[in-house]
Amino acid sequence: MVASGSFAAMKSVPYRLQFIAYVLAMMADNIEHVISYWVVFQKFHSPTLGGFAVLSHWLPFLLFSVAVGGLADRFDPRRIIQCGMLLFIVASSGWGFFFITDTIQMWHAMLLLVIHGCAGVLWQTPNQLLLYDLVGPADLPSAVRLNAMARYLGILVGPAVGGVIMLTLGTSHGIIFNTLFYLPMLIWLFWAPVRDKSVAVRRFAVRGLADIVLTMRAIGTQPVLTAMTWLAGLTSFMIGNAYHAQMPGFAGDLGHGDPGVSYSVLLAADAAGALLAGIALESWGRLKGTPRTAILLAMLWSAALLGFAAVRIYPIAIVLLFFAGFFELSFNTMAQALVQLNAPPDIRGRVVGLYNMAGLGMRAFSGITVGLFGAAIGIHWSLGLSAAVLLALLLWLYRRGARQA
Repeated sequence: MVASGSFAAMKSVPYRLQFIAYVLAMMADNIEHVISYWVVFQKFHSPTLGGFAVLSHWLPFLLFSVAVGGLADRFDPRRIIQCGMLLFIVASSGWGFFFITDTIQMWHAMLLLVIHGCAGVLWQTPNQLLLYDLVGPADLPSAVRLNAMARYLGILVGPAVGGVIMLTLGTSHGIIFNTLFYLPMLIWLFWAPVRDKSVAVRRFAVRGLADIVLTMRAIGTQPVLTAMTWLAGLTSFMIGNAYHAQMPGFAGDLGHGDPGVSYSVLLAADAAGALLAGIALESWGRLKGTPRTAILLAMLWSAALLGFAAVRIYPIAIVLLFFAGFFELSFNTMAQALVQLNAPPDIRGRVVGLYNMAGLGMRAFSGITVGLFGAAIGIHWSLGLSAAVLLALLLWLYRRGARQA
């Protein structure tokens, strides 16, 4: 799997439109987090609700990714994404209503968090299938990398734009205004092209939990799909993005100036590394995507985070997080492209859904490996041990792949 050229996917006009809409929707997703988490924290001061926010964000991916992939196999993925956008709009509008009327209760917040989590799972898997339809297999690695860059752009820009919106419009009207950023994706999808409509004739009905078992059996005979699903599950279960939630603690422990500024710089270093990885891989275009390369990149990610957990020198910590972001985007996008390219056409949605179940759904448990253990033994030890165990597991996966090859 080699990219067909620098920024190859951008040669497609439909993909460029999708990219712009994706950035705006991802930005809106993060703006909603910024505003809603701030108001809810001020209102309830509840660590339990904070924990529920993490679970409600990732558990829908664990429970429903394969089912949504099955729906995308059977029905037009564009319409499923539009349902996700509508749920995002409902969630933001709901927050706005309760903020304006000052009637929000704990169960209201929990319900809106669940709606937001379900919107995410309706968006991500069908959107990955849409990339295949927009650019085809030749430019798919480029499209996957660029969309990952778009996600990080949304993560970087969203909090800043959310802060400006809160200052200018206030939290109540600001979060309602935020719904406008979902509209470009919602509207564009009415005209987005579908590459191959004939495949729908051969697609199967959605069978709920049985789909998970059948999809696992289907990929069991295909080493590439098996290895990349294992890779996604192991990296998400052991670490995922749980260390982001612990970053204020790391910033305080590093003791370099103002903890708030240190915290922002550490997060920015991770995101900047990911953005540079996307630009570098797109510009260079010669890194061959193979399962063993993806696993090696994940091992380098684990090593970078292991070093970050152990180091006590602030500038070195920044460099290590930069490399962590670089390697994370590299192995994640390579694995995702390999899954899409090798998935059987009739069940591509279910296979991608199973991959997302492992790669995104398992993040719900990384709060235990990094977060809960961090409360017991310290965040440096919990992240370091998680990274060391992950490194050993990835070495086993690499050797297993070498034997199969």
